[in-house]
Amino acid sequence: MKNTMKKPVAIPVEKLRPFAGHPFKVKDDAEMNTLIESIQTQGILSPLIVRPIENTDEYEVISGHRRLHAAQKAGISEVPALIYALDRDAAVIAVVDSNLHREHILSSEKAFAYKMKYEAMKHQGTSCQLGTKLRTDEQIAEKANDSARQIQRYIRLTHLIPELLEFIHKGTGIARSIGVGGRL
Repeated sequence: MKNTMKKPVAIPVEKLRPFAGHPFKVKDDAEMNTLIESIQTQGILSPLIVRPIENTDEYEVISGHRRLHAAQKAGISEVPALIYALDRDAAVIAVVDSNLHREHILSSEKAFAYKMKYEAMKHQGTSCQLGTKLRTDEQIAEKANDSARQIQRYIRLTHLIPELLEFIHKGTGIARSIGVGGRL
């Protein structure tokens, strides 16, 4: 990623758009309430990462969807952001890599994230290295350190109907039987 700005800039929240196809859910839960309180008292400590949307004065959020949502809930009108000039494939990879380290991640979120990254890498001509690249990527925490075979299993989950994915999330044990970990 090439940073076109060396320091964070304040960007009005109305000029920020969520990343198209973002596979990670932003939920209004206890963790979000804690984040909102933190932002109200301390501000946003870690800037969002965004990319310019072509032919507009708007930006697409690469990293920081939860922080943006919390800032909006807290009534904050501008957020600090680092602006990176990324093409779609590089942006997809950055979105996935910046979220796989999260502590609470659903199997379906991981599945769709891996699929997005796989497709982006395929466009870049590096899809044959997916398992290795995902395992050795600095931005992926140990909890997301999956083998190439495990990644393939996750990607297969993306072909399930939404009702079956929900069934898996309820912890019925089916995910374990097909070899998929993650928070169920």
